[in-house]
Amino acid sequence: MKYEWRRQEKQLYGAKTTPVLVTVPTQSCIMINGEGNPNDTDFSNRVSALYSVAYAVKMAYKKTAKGEYDDFAVYPLEGVWQKIENCELIKEKLRYTLVIRQPDFVGEDGVCAALERTKHRKPNPLLEEVRFGTVPGETCVQLLHVGAYDDEPVSFTKMDEFVHAHSLTRTEEGHREIYLSNATRTEKNRLKTILRYRVK
Repeated sequence: MKYEWRRQEKQLYGAKTTPVLVTVPTQSCIMINGEGNPNDTDFSNRVSALYSVAYAVKMAYKKTAKGEYDDFAVYPLEGVWQKIENCELIKEKLRYTLVIRQPDFVGEDGVCAALERTKHRKPNPLLEEVRFGTVPGETCVQLLHVGAYDDEPVSFTKMDEFVHAHSLTRTEEGHREIYLSNATRTEKNRLKTILRYRVK
C-alpha cells in the first residue's frame, strides 16, 4: 500500500483559507540552507539538489520495503523563511531553509545512504550541504494562501488577527511555507501555499 500524505494527514495538509490552530508532530526531514532572492538561480539549484535526494530515498525504500507501506508519495517542498538580522524585509536579504519531510517509517540510515548514492551518481557540490534533521513538534497557526507569493501579507494579516482574537502569542519572527503547487506550471493567481508559524 502506498502512503499518501494528502489523504492520511489532512489535518496538516488539508488547510483552508481561514486560519486554524494545529498541532504539528515531530518530523524527520532532509534540508538545505540558503540566502538571497528566491527568484535567483541559486534557489532553484538548491531545490533541485534536495529533490534529487528525496526521490533517491523513495526509490531505495521501494526496493527494500517490508512494512505496512511499500511506497510513499514524496512530501511537498517547504521553506522556512527569516530575514537577515537588522536588515529590511527585502528578497535579497532573506535567509531560508528548504525542507522535504520524510515519512516516519524511513529512518536516518536510509536517508543518509540515499544521499551518499546521489553524491556518487549525480555529483553536485550542493549535495554536500544537504543534511538529515529532526524538527520538534509545535503548536502553530496555519492558513491556505491562494495566489501569488507577493500577496501573502494579506493572508498573514488574517493569521495575526486570529492569534489576537484567541489570546495567543506568536513565538517566532520567521514562518514556514508549504508549497502545494508547482510554481513553474501553475498560474500565479492559482498557487496554493500553506502558511504556518508557531504560537503559544
